[in-house]
Amino acid sequence: MPLKKSVDVKPASGKLGILMPGMGAVATTFIAGVIAIRKGIGKPIGSLTQMGHIRIGKRTDGNSPAIKDYVSLANLDDIVFGGWDIFTDNAYQAAMRAGVLDEHKHLNPIKAELEAIKPMTAVFEQKYVKKLTGPNVKTGTSKMHLAEQLMEDIKQFKATNGCDRLIAVWCGSTEVYRQPTEVHASLAAFEAGLRASHDDIAPSQMYAYACLKMGVPYANGAPNLSVDTPALLELARKQNLPVTGKDFKTGQTLMKTILAPGFKARMLGLAGWYSTNILGNRDGEVLDDPESFKSKEVSKLGVIDHILQPELYPDLYGNISHVVRINYYPPRGDNKEGWDNIDIFGWLGYPMQIKVDFLCRDSILAAPIVLDLALFMDFAHRAGMSGVQEWLSFYWKSPMTPEGLYPEHDLFIQLMKLKNTLRYTKGDELITHLGAEYYD
Repeated sequence: MPLKKSVDVKPASGKLGILMPGMGAVATTFIAGVIAIRKGIGKPIGSLTQMGHIRIGKRTDGNSPAIKDYVSLANLDDIVFGGWDIFTDNAYQAAMRAGVLDEHKHLNPIKAELEAIKPMTAVFEQKYVKKLTGPNVKTGTSKMHLAEQLMEDIKQFKATNGCDRLIAVWCGSTEVYRQPTEVHASLAAFEAGLRASHDDIAPSQMYAYACLKMGVPYANGAPNLSVDTPALLELARKQNLPVTGKDFKTGQTLMKTILAPGFKARMLGLAGWYSTNILGNRDGEVLDDPESFKSKEVSKLGVIDHILQPELYPDLYGNISHVVRINYYPPRGDNKEGWDNIDIFGWLGYPMQIKVDFLCRDSILAAPIVLDLALFMDFAHRAGMSGVQEWLSFYWKSPMTPEGLYPEHDLFIQLMKLKNTLRYTKGDELITHLGAEYYD
């Protein structure tokens, strides 16, 4: 990670700048939400850093402090927001266009603050996001030139806003599906590829490169091939920076990581899991392109296999039909509907069914994830943790892991890992839930 026990964490003093490539529905819901919470017109529901508690010691000790009081996290009042987008809308205009938050209850009371947050010109390449186009786009002589412009943006943002530290969280669109090629094999190859404007270097990779070069920890909120390549992991290690990803775990996949562990715990079989989504926001429009959907599909499909371990339980999970669909339906807007038909079987193989209809709000579920990731990544950086932060798997559809290590998808194991990591950095005893000490 590397992770050290009982470390001296640098204080969270001064301003923390949170930079977001992509200033659409997710980013503006997050920004407006934090500002509203600071003004007392909302609560940070869904945020582990703001509302979660952590048990220290025995159950009989009754010691469960708030996570934000237990470890050193940046205060919400010290956060400054910035980012890039291909559209020129300021945060208020973008939030109004997204239609997630109530205009009168949550947007108009903070209109002035939102209007002051304007996107920087973005790096964009049409072939990587085919369904969108916008005017607020950088031009350059090469992809390295574009990355250097991003670095200058980061430098100027930090100086202008008086930030002591920066964190980047990708909140942009899903790019078309790509696998690593030779240009991603090493940092030297990647930088040569940037100078040559190599076709296999996507905009998201340029953002990741620029942030890491400027000493900014990076979290990848989409299923893009971004920071999870040998080249950029090499850069993260070289810069002693934490990285994490990928793809925010919000609606349907969240439900899978809750339900599938329950089936496995009770040794109930699974014959099939059919999932379909209807979504009408900009994300839904992007995913209407088959190549972008492929990126999302790969991210979603891996969850069940890793949880259920069919190689260990062939009678229960050796022949699952797992289907995922996403359909663009404009009238639904950001209010995504995730529908699941789950065919399970029990004693003597008798079949049963479960139906789930999750009428969720995509950005409402994603916004607290952005906050938690920014604060935890800032904590990790101040604690001297670098490389892949697997303890943050709790937030991802497709968690990054060191090479050769399969990802942990069980939500409850992920939460235990996250909290034990916090305990470990404080030098406190890890919680195993064995409980033998209560019966001595």
